[in-house]
Order: sequence, then C-alpha cells, then structure tokens
Amino acid sequence: MLTKILVTLLVIVGAFAYLRSGRGSKVSRSEALAVESSPFLSRAVIYAMIAVSMIASAGFWGWTWYDDNTVVEVTISSPVEAMSASYQVRKKDIEAQRITTVDGIQIRLSNQERITVKAAENQ
Repeated sequence: MLTKILVTLLVIVGAFAYLRSGRGSKVSRSEALAVESSPFLSRAVIYAMIAVSMIASAGFWGWTWYDDNTVVEVTISSPVEAMSASYQVRKKDIEAQRITTVDGIQIRLSNQERITVKAAENQ
C-alpha cells in the first residue's frame, strides 16, 4: 500500500516538473532543435527502461512460481480426536478449508483442526 502511495506521489511530482519546464522561456523552433539532445540517446534510455521493467517483471513472476511450488510439511492436529497427521503439500495448494497433497489427495479441514506449516526436510 505504501509503495502505491509513493509511486503516485512520484508521478504527480514528475508531472508538475514537466509542466513547469514546458512553460519556460519561449524559444524559436530552430534554436530548440539545436539545443535538443540526440534522438539516439532518448531511444536508448527508453529501451533501457523497458528492458529493466521486463526483467523485473520476469524475475518477480519466476520467484512467485518457484515459491508457490515449494513443498512444505503440513501437520494437522485435531483436539477433538487427539490425533496428528503430517502431509507434504505445495504452498499453492494450501487453501482456507482444504489442502491438496503432493500425491493428489484432497483433505478438507474442519473449524476445530489446527494446521502447522514448516519447511520440508527432504528437499
């Protein structure tokens, strides 16, 4: 949430800076072209920003996929029946009222059962 606010403020400040510089002194068209930087540099900066953005997005997507497919050990404890059972589960398969084991077994959880998640020992 804080990141969204900071990015929004950064965009607003950038827009104000752009608008203020656009209202500067009036310069003729020929003088403006002489002062303008090379188009190659502008394109290089734009392509570099796009490349960094794509690499960051791919890295985030890859890390999310890796983290979701991490196998963890889930222990289900039932205070009513005084029993405990452990299963190997991928992180993405842990839901509010149900888990799906690595073997494909779906286990529905009741409101009384308590689950404990820890890193799997045989990774």
